Amino acid sequence: MSLSLQPVQVATGHDEDGVLVFDESQRLIAVLTHLSEQNEVAPGQWFLEAGFGRLDGVHHPTFANLDAAQDWIRQRLTHGS
Repeated sequence: MSLSLQPVQVATGHDEDGVLVFDESQRLIAVLTHLSEQNEVAPGQWFLEAGFGRLDGVHHPTFANLDAAQDWIRQRLTHGS
């Protein structure tokens, strides 16, 4: 499964560097934000700000890097878990 990323600024009021994640049909499936090194919960990690379709839910995980985030997204889209 091919994913594409587009850099974007996300108006969160803090930690605004992010990416839009698109599936192979160029549908927006997720918004990830990069947490700053000063973040108290998960410094330097990526956060699932919003997920759509199978990525929607109450659980918004953090990831060590964009590769880990993309692996999680692919797993959710492929297996639905």
